[in-house]
Amino acid sequence: MATSILLSHPFSPLLSKQHHKIPSPKQTIAIAYHSTNKPTTKTPFLSFPTSFFPFPSNPRKEFWPISVGRTQTDEKDEILVVGEDSAEFELSKQKISSWVYFTGILGVVLYVLNVVWIDNSTGFGKSFIDSVSSISDSPEIVMLSLTLIFAIVHSGLASLRDKGEELIGERAFRVLFAGVSLPLAVSTIAYFINHRYDGVQLWQLNSIAGIHELVWISNFISFFFLYPSTFNLLEVAAVDEPKMHLWETGIMRITRHPQLVGQVIWCLAHTLWIGNSVAVAASVGLIGHHLFGAWNGDRRLAIRYGEAFEVVKNRTSIIPFAAILDGRQKLPEDYYKEFIRLPYLSITALTLGAYFLHPIMQAASYRLHW
Repeated sequence: MATSILLSHPFSPLLSKQHHKIPSPKQTIAIAYHSTNKPTTKTPFLSFPTSFFPFPSNPRKEFWPISVGRTQTDEKDEILVVGEDSAEFELSKQKISSWVYFTGILGVVLYVLNVVWIDNSTGFGKSFIDSVSSISDSPEIVMLSLTLIFAIVHSGLASLRDKGEELIGERAFRVLFAGVSLPLAVSTIAYFINHRYDGVQLWQLNSIAGIHELVWISNFISFFFLYPSTFNLLEVAAVDEPKMHLWETGIMRITRHPQLVGQVIWCLAHTLWIGNSVAVAASVGLIGHHLFGAWNGDRRLAIRYGEAFEVVKNRTSIIPFAAILDGRQKLPEDYYKEFIRLPYLSITALTLGAYFLHPIMQAASYRLHW
């Protein structure tokens, strides 16, 4: 669940920086940018009723193939990367002033979050939890309700992003999005921590040799499936202008929806360890939310990027490694280098740190009495 909240490389409308060239059977696709109002005709991912989304389906941007031909490099055919390079971080491009602003904004956000939401003497967090808890005495129902509220707000605002950015701008909409989503996520996490051992015990596997290690390793791996946009901290904090990115390298070669896969791994690991009905309720709600998010994400990218997204979609998969196994995704020989980057080194350090800080985090949650 922690992957759902906390934690810049500008996107070029033409082919992105050629970080890698992917071997392909016979052809190279060249893509050019066109501004167009032509609606995207392909239906992304699942065929949900369009009446659920009463917004225009005209893309702001589309990419259309303008030429197809063979390109010889070392006597091998290649296909160029269409999307952006995931988790790229170049120290030479960073501005000290941007990170000073980020630090200041982070401090202000945490202070306001504490005063307005977390602190029981001044904030609304406890009142919110009490209101949702009044629905039922069942912790499973309350857990599902909190997850559902967060999912509706989070995915709903994501669906409104294009319209919202047109009305108030990219930075203002990011502030609105984070300002509403973050308190709800904190409430959901705190309730789960405080009530994770309530409910009906369904199994007890903690004493089995190797279970603790399996759960720990699974939890560790799940954090490497963060969506690449999470690493763009300056965009997350609206220091840089937030963008909707079309990623293609790194973790996206394994699965087009890493956040969904990471959440499934996290939920299964914790449900296996806790083994009760509250953990099952939390997992059902979170996985359901991310399944919808996967469909909604594909839909929004198809609207925003048109044919370029179709190219990326055709050579990636939702199920991990599926596109690699069926030959649609060709891994470059130095694929491992796409993970030897500062964002992933930071994730490694933060995940290890969070493991050792678990007692402190739990104690802080217990003191809220949510």
